[in-house]
Amino acid sequence: MPTIFITGASSGLGKATANLFAARGWQVIATMRHPEQETELTKLPNVRLLTLDVTDPVSIESTVQRAITVSAVDVVFNNAGYGLIGALEAVSDEQITQLVNTNLLGVIRVTKAFLPHLRAKKSGCIINTTSIGGLIAFPLYSIYHATKWAVEGWSESMSFELALHNIQIKTVSPGGIATDFTGRSLVVVEHGAYGDLLQKLMSGQENVQFSASEAIAEVVYQAATDQQDQLSYPAGADAIATCAHRLGVRPEAFRQEVASRFASDQEASLSRLRSGKNDGN
Repeated sequence: MPTIFITGASSGLGKATANLFAARGWQVIATMRHPEQETELTKLPNVRLLTLDVTDPVSIESTVQRAITVSAVDVVFNNAGYGLIGALEAVSDEQITQLVNTNLLGVIRVTKAFLPHLRAKKSGCIINTTSIGGLIAFPLYSIYHATKWAVEGWSESMSFELALHNIQIKTVSPGGIATDFTGRSLVVVEHGAYGDLLQKLMSGQENVQFSASEAIAEVVYQAATDQQDQLSYPAGADAIATCAHRLGVRPEAFRQEVASRFASDQEASLSRLRSGKNDGN
Protein backbone atom coordinates (compact mmCIF):
# COMPACT_ATOMS: atom_id res chain seq x y z
CA MET A 1 0.00 0.00 0.00
CA PRO A 2 1.66 3.28 -1.09
CA THR A 3 1.65 6.24 1.29
CA ILE A 4 1.11 9.96 0.74
CA PHE A 5 1.98 12.69 3.25
CA ILE A 6 -0.23 15.78 2.92
CA THR A 7 0.16 19.22 4.48
CA GLY A 8 -2.83 21.52 4.90
CA ALA A 9 -5.29 18.61 4.97
CA SER A 10 -7.91 20.20 7.22
CA SER A 11 -9.99 21.63 4.37
CA GLY A 12 -10.26 22.34 0.66
CA LEU A 13 -7.83 20.67 -1.72
CA GLY A 14 -5.85 19.01 1.06
CA LYS A 15 -8.89 17.25 2.49
CA ALA A 16 -10.23 16.34 -0.97
CA THR A 17 -6.85 14.82 -1.85
CA ALA A 18 -6.77 12.84 1.40
CA ASN A 19 -10.24 11.45 0.68
CA LEU A 20 -9.39 10.56 -2.92
CA PHE A 21 -6.12 8.76 -2.17
CA ALA A 22 -7.69 6.90 0.76
CA ALA A 23 -10.57 5.78 -1.47
CA ARG A 24 -8.06 4.41 -3.98
CA GLY A 25 -6.24 2.26 -1.48
CA TRP A 26 -3.43 4.53 -0.35
CA GLN A 27 -2.33 5.06 3.21
CA VAL A 28 -2.70 8.76 3.96
CA ILE A 29 -0.79 10.76 6.54
CA ALA A 30 -2.86 13.93 6.76
CA THR A 31 -1.32 16.84 8.64
CA MET A 32 -2.81 20.05 9.99
CA ARG A 33 -2.31 22.48 12.83
CA HIS A 34 -5.30 21.26 14.84
CA PRO A 35 -6.04 17.58 14.11
CA GLU A 36 -8.16 17.38 17.27
CA GLN A 37 -10.79 19.46 15.43
CA GLU A 38 -11.00 17.10 12.44
CA THR A 39 -14.09 14.86 12.30
CA GLU A 40 -14.34 13.60 8.70
CA LEU A 41 -10.91 12.08 8.02
CA THR A 42 -10.87 10.33 11.40
CA LYS A 43 -13.59 8.00 10.10
CA LEU A 44 -11.32 6.57 7.38
CA PRO A 45 -9.33 3.48 8.46
CA ASN A 46 -6.28 4.17 6.28
CA VAL A 47 -5.84 7.82 7.30
CA ARG A 48 -3.48 8.89 10.08
CA LEU A 49 -3.65 12.45 11.41
CA LEU A 50 -0.56 14.27 12.64
CA THR A 51 -0.04 17.78 13.97
CA LEU A 52 2.05 20.05 11.76
CA ASP A 53 2.74 23.77 11.61
CA VAL A 54 4.70 24.38 8.39
CA THR A 55 5.99 27.71 9.74
CA ASP A 56 7.76 25.93 12.63
CA PRO A 57 10.99 24.08 11.70
CA VAL A 58 10.88 22.05 14.94
CA SER A 59 7.33 20.92 14.20
CA ILE A 60 8.35 19.95 10.66
CA GLU A 61 11.30 17.84 11.77
CA SER A 62 9.41 16.01 14.50
CA THR A 63 6.33 15.36 12.35
CA VAL A 64 8.34 14.06 9.39
CA GLN A 65 10.19 11.68 11.70
CA ARG A 66 6.88 10.45 13.15
CA ALA A 67 5.48 10.01 9.64
CA ILE A 68 8.27 7.77 8.41
CA THR A 69 7.89 5.56 11.49
CA VAL A 70 4.25 5.08 10.52
CA SER A 71 5.12 4.08 6.95
CA ALA A 72 7.63 4.55 4.18
CA VAL A 73 6.41 7.69 2.42
CA ASP A 74 6.12 7.57 -1.36
CA VAL A 75 4.54 10.95 -2.16
CA VAL A 76 4.92 14.25 -0.31
CA PHE A 77 2.14 16.71 -1.14
CA ASN A 78 3.06 20.24 -0.02
CA ASN A 79 -0.37 21.84 -0.02
CA ALA A 80 -0.53 24.15 3.01
CA GLY A 81 -0.88 27.78 2.03
CA TYR A 82 -3.15 30.80 1.84
CA GLY A 83 -3.74 33.93 -0.20
CA LEU A 84 -3.00 37.60 0.40
CA ILE A 85 -4.49 40.49 -1.57
CA GLY A 86 -3.41 44.07 -1.02
CA ALA A 87 -1.18 46.86 -2.22
CA LEU A 88 2.40 46.56 -1.04
CA GLU A 89 2.02 49.81 0.92
CA ALA A 90 -0.83 48.25 2.89
CA VAL A 91 0.88 44.99 3.81
CA SER A 92 2.79 44.81 7.07
CA ASP A 93 6.20 43.20 7.41
CA GLU A 94 4.63 40.62 9.70
CA GLN A 95 2.08 39.69 7.03
CA ILE A 96 4.81 39.38 4.40
CA THR A 97 6.93 37.20 6.68
CA GLN A 98 4.02 34.94 7.61
CA LEU A 99 3.03 34.39 3.99
CA VAL A 100 6.59 33.61 2.91
CA ASN A 101 7.04 31.26 5.87
CA THR A 102 3.86 29.35 4.97
CA ASN A 103 3.75 29.34 1.18
CA LEU A 104 7.46 29.12 0.40
CA LEU A 105 9.67 28.20 3.35
CA GLY A 106 7.18 25.60 4.56
CA VAL A 107 7.42 23.82 1.21
CA ILE A 108 11.21 23.97 1.19
CA ARG A 109 11.61 22.80 4.79
CA VAL A 110 9.14 19.91 4.55
CA THR A 111 10.81 18.73 1.35
CA LYS A 112 14.29 18.98 2.86
CA ALA A 113 13.20 17.00 5.92
CA PHE A 114 12.01 14.13 3.69
CA LEU A 115 15.01 13.99 1.36
CA PRO A 116 17.20 11.58 3.38
CA HIS A 117 14.24 9.17 3.56
CA LEU A 118 13.46 9.41 -0.17
CA ARG A 119 17.14 9.11 -1.14
CA ALA A 120 17.43 5.95 0.92
CA LYS A 121 14.39 4.54 -0.88
CA LYS A 122 15.79 5.68 -4.25
CA SER A 123 12.28 6.71 -5.23
CA GLY A 124 9.52 9.15 -4.43
CA CYS A 125 7.52 12.08 -5.72
CA ILE A 126 7.17 15.56 -4.27
CA ILE A 127 4.12 17.53 -5.41
CA ASN A 128 3.77 21.23 -4.62
CA THR A 129 0.52 23.16 -4.84
CA THR A 130 1.37 26.41 -6.54
CA SER A 131 -1.35 28.30 -8.40
CA ILE A 132 -2.18 29.89 -11.70
CA GLY A 133 -0.70 32.78 -9.69
CA GLY A 134 2.65 31.05 -9.96
CA LEU A 135 2.56 31.33 -13.75
CA ILE A 136 0.85 34.69 -14.36
CA ALA A 137 0.34 37.89 -12.34
CA PHE A 138 -2.58 40.15 -11.43
CA PRO A 139 -2.71 43.45 -9.53
CA LEU A 140 -2.52 43.51 -5.72
CA TYR A 141 -1.30 39.92 -5.40
CA SER A 142 2.40 40.82 -5.45
CA ILE A 143 3.47 39.02 -2.26
CA TYR A 144 1.30 35.98 -2.99
CA HIS A 145 2.70 35.83 -6.53
CA ALA A 146 6.23 36.17 -5.13
CA THR A 147 5.73 33.00 -3.07
CA LYS A 148 4.06 30.97 -5.81
CA TRP A 149 6.47 32.00 -8.59
CA ALA A 150 9.29 31.15 -6.19
CA VAL A 151 7.93 27.64 -5.60
CA GLU A 152 7.63 27.11 -9.36
CA GLY A 153 11.24 28.17 -9.99
CA TRP A 154 12.55 26.31 -6.95
CA SER A 155 10.76 23.13 -8.05
CA GLU A 156 12.25 23.31 -11.54
CA SER A 157 15.74 23.76 -10.14
CA MET A 158 15.23 20.93 -7.64
CA SER A 159 14.15 18.58 -10.42
CA PHE A 160 17.75 18.33 -11.64
CA GLU A 161 19.32 17.34 -8.33
CA LEU A 162 16.47 15.05 -7.31
CA ALA A 163 16.66 13.17 -10.62
CA LEU A 164 20.08 11.92 -9.50
CA HIS A 165 18.26 9.86 -6.87
CA ASN A 166 15.19 8.81 -8.89
CA ILE A 167 12.97 11.33 -7.07
CA GLN A 168 10.45 13.38 -9.02
CA ILE A 169 9.18 16.85 -8.16
CA LYS A 170 6.05 18.35 -9.69
CA THR A 171 3.78 21.37 -9.32
CA VAL A 172 0.00 21.44 -9.51
CA SER A 173 -1.21 24.92 -10.46
CA PRO A 174 -4.95 25.37 -9.88
CA GLY A 175 -7.07 28.30 -10.93
CA GLY A 176 -10.10 29.14 -8.84
CA ILE A 177 -11.18 26.38 -6.43
CA ALA A 178 -14.64 26.29 -4.86
CA THR A 179 -13.38 26.05 -1.28
CA ASP A 180 -13.04 28.42 1.65
CA PHE A 181 -9.88 29.91 0.10
CA THR A 182 -11.72 33.21 -0.35
CA GLY A 183 -12.84 33.02 3.27
CA ARG A 184 -10.52 32.01 6.07
CA SER A 185 -7.68 31.18 3.65
CA LEU A 186 -7.54 34.64 2.09
CA VAL A 187 -6.30 37.83 3.75
CA VAL A 188 -7.43 41.11 2.18
CA VAL A 189 -5.61 44.31 3.15
CA GLU A 190 -7.00 47.69 2.09
CA HIS A 191 -5.31 51.02 1.31
CA GLY A 192 -7.16 54.16 0.28
CA ALA A 193 -4.83 54.95 -2.62
CA TYR A 194 -5.69 51.60 -4.28
CA GLY A 195 -9.37 51.28 -3.34
CA ASP A 196 -10.76 51.41 -6.88
CA LEU A 197 -8.30 48.80 -8.09
CA LEU A 198 -9.19 46.48 -5.21
CA GLN A 199 -12.89 46.90 -5.91
CA LYS A 200 -12.38 46.01 -9.59
CA LEU A 201 -10.28 43.00 -8.64
CA MET A 202 -12.78 41.65 -6.12
CA SER A 203 -15.80 42.23 -8.35
CA GLY A 204 -14.02 40.50 -11.24
CA GLN A 205 -13.58 37.37 -9.13
CA GLU A 206 -17.35 37.02 -8.89
CA ASN A 207 -17.36 35.93 -12.54
CA VAL A 208 -14.63 33.31 -12.18
CA GLN A 209 -15.71 29.73 -12.90
CA PHE A 210 -14.35 27.84 -9.91
CA SER A 211 -13.35 24.17 -10.05
CA ALA A 212 -14.43 21.68 -7.42
CA SER A 213 -11.62 20.70 -5.06
CA GLU A 214 -12.30 17.06 -5.97
CA ALA A 215 -11.49 17.82 -9.62
CA ILE A 216 -8.15 19.37 -8.66
CA ALA A 217 -7.43 16.38 -6.40
CA GLU A 218 -7.73 14.19 -9.51
CA VAL A 219 -4.87 16.19 -11.06
CA VAL A 220 -2.80 15.61 -7.92
CA TYR A 221 -3.49 11.89 -8.27
CA GLN A 222 -2.46 12.00 -11.93
CA ALA A 223 0.80 13.77 -11.04
CA ALA A 224 1.50 11.22 -8.31
CA THR A 225 0.88 8.14 -10.43
CA ASP A 226 1.51 8.86 -14.13
CA GLN A 227 5.31 8.36 -13.90
CA GLN A 228 5.75 11.09 -16.50
CA ASP A 229 8.81 13.34 -16.60
CA GLN A 230 6.58 16.40 -16.33
CA LEU A 231 7.08 19.33 -13.98
CA SER A 232 3.95 21.47 -14.25
CA TYR A 233 0.28 20.47 -14.14
CA PRO A 234 -2.13 23.39 -14.63
CA ALA A 235 -5.39 22.31 -13.00
CA GLY A 236 -8.90 23.45 -13.78
CA ALA A 237 -10.39 24.77 -17.01
CA ASP A 238 -9.62 28.40 -16.14
CA ALA A 239 -5.97 27.70 -15.35
CA ILE A 240 -5.47 25.64 -18.51
CA ALA A 241 -7.10 28.27 -20.73
CA THR A 242 -5.23 31.16 -19.10
CA CYS A 243 -1.85 29.45 -19.42
CA ALA A 244 -2.51 28.62 -23.06
CA HIS A 245 -3.55 32.20 -23.78
CA ARG A 246 -0.46 33.67 -22.11
CA LEU A 247 1.78 31.39 -24.16
CA GLY A 248 -0.16 32.20 -27.32
CA VAL A 249 0.01 36.00 -27.07
CA ARG A 250 3.42 36.06 -25.31
CA PRO A 251 4.05 37.47 -21.81
CA GLU A 252 4.32 41.20 -22.58
CA ALA A 253 1.08 41.30 -24.57
CA PHE A 254 -0.61 39.34 -21.79
CA ARG A 255 0.59 41.86 -19.20
CA GLN A 256 -0.83 44.70 -21.27
CA GLU A 257 -4.16 42.89 -21.52
CA VAL A 258 -4.32 42.58 -17.72
CA ALA A 259 -3.35 46.24 -17.33
CA SER A 260 -6.13 47.37 -19.66
CA ARG A 261 -8.67 45.25 -17.80
CA PHE A 262 -8.00 47.06 -14.54
CA ALA A 263 -7.17 50.51 -15.91
CA SER A 264 -9.06 53.55 -14.64
CA ASP A 265 -10.94 55.72 -17.14
CA GLN A 266 -8.10 58.26 -17.06
CA GLU A 267 -5.47 55.57 -17.66
CA ALA A 268 -7.53 54.10 -20.50
CA SER A 269 -7.74 57.51 -22.19
CA LEU A 270 -3.99 58.02 -21.89
CA SER A 271 -3.39 54.57 -23.31
CA ARG A 272 -5.57 55.30 -26.33
CA LEU A 273 -3.70 58.57 -26.91
CA ARG A 274 -0.34 56.79 -26.82
CA SER A 275 -1.53 54.17 -29.29
CA GLY A 276 -3.10 56.72 -31.66
CA LYS A 277 -6.59 55.36 -31.04
CA ASN A 278 -8.19 58.41 -29.42
CA ASP A 279 -11.54 59.60 -30.77
CA GLY A 280 -9.93 62.42 -32.78
CA ASN A 281 -8.09 60.02 -35.12
